[in-house]
Amino acid sequence: MNITHRTNFSHFSRRRLIKYGGGFLGTGLVATVLGIGAIKPQAVLAERPPTQDLTPDEALQLLQQGNERFVENKRKNPNQDLARLLEVAEGQAPFAALLGCADSRVPSEILFDQGLGDLFVCRIAGNIASSQEVGSLEFGTMVLGAKVIMVLGHSQCGAVKAALEGGRFPGQIGSVISSVQVVSEEAETTPEGDKLETAIKNNINHQVKTLNQSAVLGELIDKGQLKIVGAYYDLNTGEVSIL
Repeated sequence: MNITHRTNFSHFSRRRLIKYGGGFLGTGLVATVLGIGAIKPQAVLAERPPTQDLTPDEALQLLQQGNERFVENKRKNPNQDLARLLEVAEGQAPFAALLGCADSRVPSEILFDQGLGDLFVCRIAGNIASSQEVGSLEFGTMVLGAKVIMVLGHSQCGAVKAALEGGRFPGQIGSVISSVQVVSEEAETTPEGDKLETAIKNNINHQVKTLNQSAVLGELIDKGQLKIVGAYYDLNTGEVSIL
């Protein structure tokens, strides 16, 4: 897959990007241009500290703890009532961002036991870091303040399976499959029973590498304000494992 589509800012160095970020890419201006309400400091919630007070590692830990509750059938279902909706109606401060698969069996807020305004989620078949997804995640981190990005792949992923099997696909389906095709060759030497799982995990790691090429995300990482991780969701157990 051609991964030269880092962003429209890829020709800038990270240092120059932040220089321009103080003006053209300023948080308020970006929010205004995109028609998004002013971002307000998040109130201290019983479930977690405000986003701005979290480190990337703490944000990742919150995701893992939520998944543990889901697996153990001890969900708290936080921030899912009308009061929370009214609280975030005019602004948001999600603590984590996810690049997940569009598969109906992979609903992020349920898997991680979170609610309204907690997660900034991009979903696309095969959890592919296309230019649109990268741009969305840049906004979710640089502007909205999410402290961790998780690329979430899952067992029995149909997009990766189609890439392994090959063939021709109708409509625009082929454009999705071609984005994960690059990992299929790496799985060819894997024993047959493990081939799909290996390809799925290779795809996750590949998309993480693509995100790491973003100058916007890279600057946040360098400043200790962001972490990008890959994770694998097992449909049989509900468990999410960090790769």
